[in-house]
Amino acid sequence: MDCGILTSKTVLLFLSVIFWAAGAALAYVGSYVIKSYNSFEDFVSNKYSVIPAAIIIGVAVVMFVIGIVGCCATLRESKVGLGFFLLIIMVIFAAEVTAFVFGFIYRGRIKGDLEKSMNSVFQKYDGVNSETHAVDYLQSQLECCGVNNITDWTAIPWFVQHNNSVPHSCCKANATQCTGQLTQLDLLNTKGCEAKLEQMLQDVLSYAMLVILGFAIIKVHQLILASSLSLFIRQ
Repeated sequence: MDCGILTSKTVLLFLSVIFWAAGAALAYVGSYVIKSYNSFEDFVSNKYSVIPAAIIIGVAVVMFVIGIVGCCATLRESKVGLGFFLLIIMVIFAAEVTAFVFGFIYRGRIKGDLEKSMNSVFQKYDGVNSETHAVDYLQSQLECCGVNNITDWTAIPWFVQHNNSVPHSCCKANATQCTGQLTQLDLLNTKGCEAKLEQMLQDVLSYAMLVILGFAIIKVHQLILASSLSLFIRQ
């Protein structure tokens, strides 16, 4: 029995330390997801898509605090402390499952959201407004041009007003001779931005969901160990 208690305490203390490391990792992942979405917020109409990231950051903050509670409860062999630790692990596990489900839902909605917003933003391009800056940033960062492809610009007023040319943000990196004319296709990015932005956001969200799943598995082990240790300890 003593050996069982010692083993459970050792492993639980180790997992409490992992709590702190996991909290830091989750905080980074949540911030990374929000930053990625905010960089292209003009094209993402559904702002609720950052809910999983917000949940992750909230969980990270709680984990920092609970890591300390878990260590103290384990070292003191406190049933009350361990019970509280067990309850919090269950709450965090539920929050992570919720974040995972939200992530799965919004992952399937990304394409529809982009289709609704990108055409509207591109149509407002005039070379000076906020939509212009958003489009130029998108095209230069993702090395793309137009929503579906470069020919989309032919249906945008700016194209006709500027001698049938596309913005310089469509030019390939270091293409100093690029003027934006469609006769210079070898100097222009021709692939559309929608597919690239969708893939980037899908990858970011998939990465976050994978991290959440990994830490949720850790929580299951912590639940088992905390429950076992609580049964071993006698008042």
